[in-house]
Amino acid sequence: MAAAQAADERCLWRPRVLREYSFIADGERGALVAPDGAMVWLCAPAWDSPPVFAALLGGRGGYQLTPSDPWYVWGGAYESGSLIWRARWVGAETFECREALAMPADPHRAVILRRIEAHDGPARVDLVLELGTPRRRVQGLKRSKGAWTGQAGSLRFRWTGVRRARKDADGRLVAKVTVPAGTHHDLVLEISDRPLPGGTPDAGLAWEATEDAWRAADVDCAGLVASRDARHSYAVLTGLTSRSGAMVAAATTSLPERLGGVRNYDYRYAWIRDQCYAGLAVAAHGNHGKLTGMTRFVTERLLDDGPDLAPAYTASGGRLPEERRLRLRGYPGSRPRAGNKVRAQFQLDSLGEALQLLAAAGTHDLLGSDDWRAAEVAACAIEKRWRQPDAGIWELTDELWTHSRLTCVSGLRAIAGVAPRAGAQASRWTGLADSIMASLDASVHRTGRWQRTPSDARVDAALLLPVVRGAVPIGDPRGQATVEAIKDELTDDGFVYRYRDESRPGRAEGAFLLCGFWMALSAHVRGDDVEAAHWFERSRSACGPAALYTEEYDPLQRQQRGNLPQAFVHAAMLECAVRLSAAANVNL
Repeated sequence: MAAAQAADERCLWRPRVLREYSFIADGERGALVAPDGAMVWLCAPAWDSPPVFAALLGGRGGYQLTPSDPWYVWGGAYESGSLIWRARWVGAETFECREALAMPADPHRAVILRRIEAHDGPARVDLVLELGTPRRRVQGLKRSKGAWTGQAGSLRFRWTGVRRARKDADGRLVAKVTVPAGTHHDLVLEISDRPLPGGTPDAGLAWEATEDAWRAADVDCAGLVASRDARHSYAVLTGLTSRSGAMVAAATTSLPERLGGVRNYDYRYAWIRDQCYAGLAVAAHGNHGKLTGMTRFVTERLLDDGPDLAPAYTASGGRLPEERRLRLRGYPGSRPRAGNKVRAQFQLDSLGEALQLLAAAGTHDLLGSDDWRAAEVAACAIEKRWRQPDAGIWELTDELWTHSRLTCVSGLRAIAGVAPRAGAQASRWTGLADSIMASLDASVHRTGRWQRTPSDARVDAALLLPVVRGAVPIGDPRGQATVEAIKDELTDDGFVYRYRDESRPGRAEGAFLLCGFWMALSAHVRGDDVEAAHWFERSRSACGPAALYTEEYDPLQRQQRGNLPQAFVHAAMLECAVRLSAAANVNL
């Protein structure tokens, strides 16, 4: 009996390769959905809350809506400019499930909308709802007025549209639903850390509000290369960005960079660096509302913490929790954990990136008095700390990372370029940038390229970014030599690795997609847009059917690696599309 039950569990919530998952989000939380209709990951009420659907990491909890007849093929697509996903199953009958997290989002209440739409015949589906983890089993499960309600720990839930559901021996709600051809059937699941509002929700009104919210957040990407993917990347960034202006790095934790390896982290937090990458991408496209919120979040953190700026914060602006193991089996090849060790790190480049974001906002005339004060705070923090070792962009050991110092040079020069001409700040910031640059002679390799640190002669793909952001002039021989060295040493089949770790045999991780897009941008600023298009298209190809990017990509197995979806990769894809399109339009 136990063996049969275990086999059933494996069938119900079995893991999938990452490229097969779709993603829905409302800015305050996000969910992953498998191709069989199993919603296997959702943290509520906030991004970094404990998971209520933990099946992705081998825990309890999931929400399955799948064809009753297992003889089907799956597919799906997003409605343009949104994270409204349309799953599609073709078998004896063809039907779709339209699904979304309802918007505008309530930070205390997640609302999952699922609409079954029958097309050329009746849609017959099996439903399973299981909430909780081993520490949070459902309590008080009951049916009243056509809805099921219950409580898992401090969370309350209500599920409507399943009048005939029943509770099975494991405490899960199960049901079978048949939807006649040409009609639809709505399911609404609410999960809240506060008492639920009275009365059952109106699914039609919830769908209308969600559609309106996505239309309001959408941007016109019609003039861009890869316009559909660029528009979708913007939607992903929207889905990952809270009303606080904070953008989480990814919706998940503990998805491994290499199966069977130990590198897996909790990315459900807002990294200052990633926030700035996304803000620069949005600013390159135009003066969109999202840029204001992203800038505000960084300004607030600078004013609060000054030279002690943390690398990352919770979406509400709080400090990250200590890293700890989760009592879950884990995605295959991973050790699940929550929290992140960066809470104790100093990352100098975040200060430089913050200045670049403020400068980009300044080009759109978005800087107020608080933002200028934050710029001064960041510049003073750089002046105070640029000689100190830091953990660097890859969050390794404390060293005098060349990339960190060059990023500060880029940021100082960028903010000086938008400062009021009559002010003394601009000359002071430019002078500090010159001082930092003059100190970097020890970071030039004997071949004339930049090296990782004064004592580490290896090349690093992060050294592409100073070329892109203007730390040195476009024709600077150190920058050109660095690009060529990265091509020679860190690329494979059109993909780019961030660095070689000689302490471990073979490659310890996949190609780093962010670096592939940086390679495209570096070719663009050097005037080679044919090469830029090559790197851009190669990196752009590393997604699945839902056009979502992870942090890394295994070119040999053609598999995604790392947390999903990775915000900074979508930001880099969007920025590439914008900048390469500008070049294409000039050359017409």
